[in-house]
Amino acid sequence: MKPAADNLNVMNPQIAQALAELDPEPIRRAALCCREAGARYVDVNPGFLSRKKRDRMVFMVEVIQENVSTPLILDSPDPEALRRGMEVCRTPPVLNGLTREPHRLESVAALAAEGGTELVVLLMDERSQTPAGVEEKIALAVELAEHAAKAGVPLEKLIFDPILPHVSWPDAYFRISQALETVRLLSSGAVFQEPVRTMVGLSNLRSGLRTRAPLQVEQLSMALLAGAGLDMMLMDVLNTDLMETLRMIARVADFHGP
Repeated sequence: MKPAADNLNVMNPQIAQALAELDPEPIRRAALCCREAGARYVDVNPGFLSRKKRDRMVFMVEVIQENVSTPLILDSPDPEALRRGMEVCRTPPVLNGLTREPHRLESVAALAAEGGTELVVLLMDERSQTPAGVEEKIALAVELAEHAAKAGVPLEKLIFDPILPHVSWPDAYFRISQALETVRLLSSGAVFQEPVRTMVGLSNLRSGLRTRAPLQVEQLSMALLAGAGLDMMLMDVLNTDLMETLRMIARVADFHGP
């Protein structure tokens, strides 16, 4: 299970200020810290960008690439920001991501096909909502995979994200269980007759509540998702407790064997 650093995003006040001032230093430091912490990918998330500020994605990509060679995930709801970021990437990034939302459905899949990049498939409908139940999630995964294939993105290039809820939602724990089962079905080959890759945004669980919601929510979810066959996890790689949990899971998995 590969850790992908989600630390370089506008929810981080230092990154937000760096983007506002086009100051490369906080981004450089964060990228280096994430590499040293063991990140296998760096998620580049400049947040919502107006047309005049789409260059922020380019700015982040260029600063990060000057300092680390860690593969990048370009994370934006704006297809044009993804395009601009992809154009300056030295190696093909992962694009995040495809949903059923009209502004993303056509252009993001086509962009991934054009660049030959891997593509995150976010299980979200046209209203930016994610289904609660596993049956609806799987149906959406199949639909979006078919759309990606028609655009020229093969199944082996797709990474499915069932979307973890926020713990404040009234049905949060039910949704966690359904996301877990979705990962299990996708990674086992039960849906597409071959295993496909999966990822989740672990930090979604406690976003904005990290001083009130217990860290154990993320740690337990991490262990359960690893057992379900999760491939990649967007997470706070600078949280030493989370990274130690990840290392312990890896040690147990190596001892247990396939």
